[in-house]
Amino acid sequence: MRPLHLLGLAAAALAAPASAAPADEFLAALVGICGQAFAGRITANVPVAPDDPFVGQRLLMHVRECAPGAVRVPFHVGDDRSRTWVLTRTADGLRLAHDHRHADGTPDVLTMYGGDTLDPGSATRQAFPANAGSKALFEREGRAVSTGNTWTLEIDPGRRFSYRLARTGREFQVDFDLTRPVDPPPAPWGAN
Repeated sequence: MRPLHLLGLAAAALAAPASAAPADEFLAALVGICGQAFAGRITANVPVAPDDPFVGQRLLMHVRECAPGAVRVPFHVGDDRSRTWVLTRTADGLRLAHDHRHADGTPDVLTMYGGDTLDPGSATRQAFPANAGSKALFEREGRAVSTGNTWTLEIDPGRRFSYRLARTGREFQVDFDLTRPVDPPPAPWGAN
């Protein structure tokens, strides 16, 4: 997929019809900000690890690529461009995957994990409990604690976008200010 620079055309091509499912409305809200980047701040981080890679870093999301039924949102943490959230439309809702890459573009051993919506959610909020493939990956890589992960994405169009991870004993959330676009960052590692 290539970045879409014609935002009006992208929004029109991917806009949800009036009777669209919440998943389609949620994707359409992201498509409405395609090409834009926004700064964020940590609003929950319990417990904070001594070597937490997010604390004290500039946090940016960039709605970089929009195609029918798919949106890619790189999440930059300081100079680390390894993370991209990949949202795709499924027959029953949405899937969130975390594409993690090394600086040379090769996939990390923990990549493409995530979850699938279990209910329709809403036009502004979608929850993604870890799916079976992700649970198997976490078990195989010694990260069994992550099998209980649920990721939640929320968008208040024109105001805020939130990314949240929750599981027993862990909560992490970053809120991005949609009222103030910033200059788009460099491409994520591994991007074309």
